[in-house]
Amino acid sequence: MADSANVMVIGAGIAGVSAAYHLAVTQGLERVRIVDPRPPLTLTSDKSTECYRNWWPNTPMIELMNHSIDLLEKMAAESGNVIGMNRRGYLFVTGNEARFHSMIEEAHLTSTLGAGPVRIHPGPIPYRPSPEAGYLGAPEGADIFVGSDTVREHFPFITEHAVGAIHVRRAGWFSAQQLGAWMLDRARENGARFIQDEVTGIAVIGGSVSGVSLESGGEVEAAVVVDAAGPMSRSVAAMVGLEVPVFAELHLKVAYREHLGVIPRHAPMFIWSDPQTIDWSDDERAELERQGRHDLLGEMPIFCHGRPEGGSDSSYLLALWEYHDDVRDPVWPLPHDPLYPEVVMRGLTTMAPGLAPYLKGLPHSVVDGGYYIKTRENRPLVGPAGPEGFHLVVGMSGFGVMVAAGAGDLLARHVAGADLPSYSDAFLLGRYDDPAYLALTADTDRSGQL
Repeated sequence: MADSANVMVIGAGIAGVSAAYHLAVTQGLERVRIVDPRPPLTLTSDKSTECYRNWWPNTPMIELMNHSIDLLEKMAAESGNVIGMNRRGYLFVTGNEARFHSMIEEAHLTSTLGAGPVRIHPGPIPYRPSPEAGYLGAPEGADIFVGSDTVREHFPFITEHAVGAIHVRRAGWFSAQQLGAWMLDRARENGARFIQDEVTGIAVIGGSVSGVSLESGGEVEAAVVVDAAGPMSRSVAAMVGLEVPVFAELHLKVAYREHLGVIPRHAPMFIWSDPQTIDWSDDERAELERQGRHDLLGEMPIFCHGRPEGGSDSSYLLALWEYHDDVRDPVWPLPHDPLYPEVVMRGLTTMAPGLAPYLKGLPHSVVDGGYYIKTRENRPLVGPAGPEGFHLVVGMSGFGVMVAAGAGDLLARHVAGADLPSYSDAFLLGRYDDPAYLALTADTDRSGQL
């Protein structure tokens, strides 16, 4: 006899766990099931940099992220901040005057869209540093630092070649593993159950989903099926004949044991907002040409970034620089780039020159990563799509951890028939049926945000 569920969530990453939490806890739905062949939160969700921000170039993303951060702060309060949430912020730094003026214009525009007020320094409003721990007491919006001296007054590890910086304040990071574990525990307390198995098929009868088949041979009847399968979301959607317009982009990250203590433990995430060219020696350049590593020889992309990892007694520095432009079908183990730790460290020294001694001998480092599953315009897909009862919470790109709470809540509202927020239509698959929307996104590159 087949098992049965009210809702079957496919995928136990942070998106699926959040969906199950909001279905079972927030909406009070019974018999919620999560299915995944791997243990929860072990494929991509634990490879995140675990950061969040409400700083986005359009109103729907700002509204969704503000709500998601509201929920994260609520969960932090309810759990005694077991998730280790902070409000250190994102520090966008540039050494280019023209770029800085563009960043200031963008900051004022983002502010008007709902991301919070802008303050300029030097100026009439004193700068308020972020608390070293916790998420309370930090201002919202952004602080703009004009001139190298102003930047270095507050962030002395930044290069003297910086002409300005923008400190985004409703931003920081937290433990995605702790958040996921906390939500999963609460969901289980409210009747949700995890099934470690793989979905091999989704039954559709009369235009409505009716359940799933499992690799073990079992079946689960369900009138609602949620695709939260992350890197496998396209193949899951294909089981109901639905084509989901997402692609997979490989992203790596590296953790260094930064034993020299160059980067203060209370530093924000720091981001170099300019292209740069690595100063290879002639011999190094010749060897890279021999290896066919032309991606490392010319102008490198913007947004090399890093942040402290761990508490005051930790020496780890997390860093990322997406220079591969590697779009591919997801494969495991991840493709290996033996030069990644050195290249990223070279990029970081442009912004934080105190790290330069590491170029003579890299510290101990560990590389991992995962796949950003992205729509072209870098907005997630959340809500009903395809046959009756089928829902998506996919396309979480590089912001899956920060958006998960809000996206899970939005998904659960759709399923339960609860009131929807004003931004809900902006994340439906049906947006691609709107010619005006297609025209708006026609020239959008696929780079998205950080």
